[in-house]
This record gives sequence, C-alpha cells and structure tokens, in this order.
Amino acid sequence: MNMMDDTGGRETSATRAAYLSLRKMILVGDLPPGQKLKIEQLRAMLKMGASPIREALSLLTSDMLVERIDQRGFRAAPASIANFEEILTLRSALEDMALRQSIAQATSEWEELLVLSHHKMKRLAGADTFEDAHKTFHMTLLRNAESPMLERYCSQLYDLNIRYRYLAAGGAGYQSRDIAAEHEDIFDAAVRGDAESASAALLSHYRLTGEYLTTQLGAL
Repeated sequence: MNMMDDTGGRETSATRAAYLSLRKMILVGDLPPGQKLKIEQLRAMLKMGASPIREALSLLTSDMLVERIDQRGFRAAPASIANFEEILTLRSALEDMALRQSIAQATSEWEELLVLSHHKMKRLAGADTFEDAHKTFHMTLLRNAESPMLERYCSQLYDLNIRYRYLAAGGAGYQSRDIAAEHEDIFDAAVRGDAESASAALLSHYRLTGEYLTTQLGAL
C-alpha cells in the first residue's frame, strides 16, 4: 500500500468515526435541535481534525439530521410536532408496504434472522446496546422485501423518529406500556406469515408511540 492509499484510508476512517459520533450525539440529544454546530467546538469535543468533521456534517445533511445555515455553517436539524407527525405518517406507510412484501416473500433464512434478532432484542432489554438491537429487529422485519431503496428510507425514518423519542423520554405513560408484548405480537404474526395481523400490530405499536410523543412534545 502506498502512502497516498494509506492517507486516504485514514481520512475515510476519521470521517466515519466523526459521522458515527456526531450522529449519535444528535439522536440522543447531546447536540440539541437547532444548535449551531461550530467546527472548532466539535474538534475539541471529538479530538479530531476539522476536515473529517466537516465531511461528516455534510453526510449528516443527507440524513436530515443536520442543516446548512449558510455557505460554511451547520446546525442540528430543528424539531417540531409537525415534523414528527410527518415522519410518523411516512414511516407507517412505508413500513407497512415493506413488511407486507417481506412476509409475502418469506424464506427460512429470513425467519431465522428474525428469530435471532427478536431474541437478542429481548435479551438486551435495559442494556446500553438495546437501541441497536431494537433497530436491527425492526429492520429485519423489512429486509426480505428485497427493496434496497425502500429499506434505506425506512432506516432513515427510524433514526429521525428515535431522535424525537429521546427528546420526549421519561414520561410515565411510555413506561407503563408493555412494549415487549407489542414486539411479541408483531414477531408472532410475521413468523406465522399473517401479513394483516403483523401490519396491524406494527401500526398500532407506532400509533401508541406517536400519541405519547405528540403529547410529550407539546408539553416541552
């Protein structure tokens, strides 16, 4: 490997690291909605150079987690009830489509992946790594649709929705739900090949979360 290749690899790795760190900080609210993202402050926070941070911020604009505010500036994407409700509407419509396609084309390999992802999510309940397992389960439900563009949109909408869940976290109404049972209903219907019941359970799961978050966001 020559020096140019080595340098390029390091730059790519640094950009990826900056992207993942900034993405997580925006999703969990460490970088609040609307906050101006100053390169120098982020350099000190992440202990890396300006170039990978700037490149990472540009990538995050494609994810709709960051906005450009002028020729060189960035801010964390603002939040609003209207934006959340649009995300919820799109997510429900697209995941309904993807889930039905996934079940219609069910294979033993997909069912095995679904069983494993559901088991891992249950095992990690309450752990720091639960969120990753939770997303893996939801995306595994959809992956057998064999529609990469649809899956990408669903993944992006998941992340945008998660940001709102962190913004409105902690209310008693959310904690009182039996979310594990909701996931169980979705899982059971999917492995039975019952697209109608699986879709109904999934959309009910999202509506309950949506009603809670809309109430909590209105109180912020």
